[in-house]
Amino acid sequence: MRKKKINLAILDMYDGEANQGMRCIKEIVDRFSDQISYRVYDVRGKAELPDILEYDIYISTGGPGDPLEGDGNWDLKYFDLLDQIWIWNQNHSQKKHILLICHSYQMACRHFGLGKLSKRKSTSFGVMSIHKTIDGMTDPLFQNLDNPFWAVDSRDYQVLQPNHKKFNLLGAKIIALEKIRSHVEYERAIMAIRFSDEIVGTQFHPEADPVSFMAHLKKAEVREKIIASKGKAKFRTMLEHLVDENKIYKTNETLIPNFLEQSIRKIKTAKTPSLII
Repeated sequence: MRKKKINLAILDMYDGEANQGMRCIKEIVDRFSDQISYRVYDVRGKAELPDILEYDIYISTGGPGDPLEGDGNWDLKYFDLLDQIWIWNQNHSQKKHILLICHSYQMACRHFGLGKLSKRKSTSFGVMSIHKTIDGMTDPLFQNLDNPFWAVDSRDYQVLQPNHKKFNLLGAKIIALEKIRSHVEYERAIMAIRFSDEIVGTQFHPEADPVSFMAHLKKAEVREKIIASKGKAKFRTMLEHLVDENKIYKTNETLIPNFLEQSIRKIKTAKTPSLII
C-alpha cells in the first residue's frame, strides 16, 4: 500500500523574472520525491495563494524589486497566508512549516515588525560568509554547517535594528548575522531569523548552487557591474568560491535539506497516534 505523500507549496515570488532560484529549489525538493509532492503558486504574477488546509510545508522564494511595495492584492493575500499559518500553529498539534528566502524573508520581517527594513547604500552580491549567533549555534536549520558558513547574498535591501519587544512577544530569535566588516561603521544586517519552531527565514539564498551562480556571472552586464564596483580581484575570488565544495555547494546540500528533513519528521510524529498503555 502506497503511503500518502506530504504536500508542499512553493510560493513563487519572482514575478515572472527569469531566475535560477526556482530550478535550485525544485532540484532540492525532488531529492525528497518519495515523501513529498509539490505545486508552485505564482504569488506576485497571478496572486495565486494555496489553501492552508492542503499543505503542511511551504518554501517561499526570493524575488526582485522592493519588499516595501505591493499592489494591494497579492501582497495582502500573502500577509494573510502568513497570519493563517501562524494562527494555525498556535491551535493545532500538527504544525505548518515554512521557509522564507530573501524577498519573502524581508516581507515577513516587515509584516511581523521585527526590524527596520531599508534600502542598502549599495547592492550586496557575491559568495559571503554568514555568521551564526549564539542561538544560531544550536539552531537545527544550520546543523552540519560551519561557523561561519558560506552562501550567495544578493540584495538591495536589508533588515536592521531588531525590535526586541516584538522578538520577545513572538518568541523569535536572530540566528545569523552579516559578515563582520571592521573597516566600516555600518550595522550588521540580520541574515536569518527563527520566527518560531516552524517558521524560519534567511536573507541569503540557501538554494543557490555553483551552476546557478556561474550562469548569473556569465551575463556580461553582471560581470561588468561587479568588476566596476568590486574590482577584478573580487570577481576572481567569487569564481574561486564556486569550486570550493565547503562553500555554497555545502550550504546547498545542507540547509534546505535540514529544513525538509526536520519538517517531515515533525509532521510524521504529529500524525502518529500515541499508544495508550
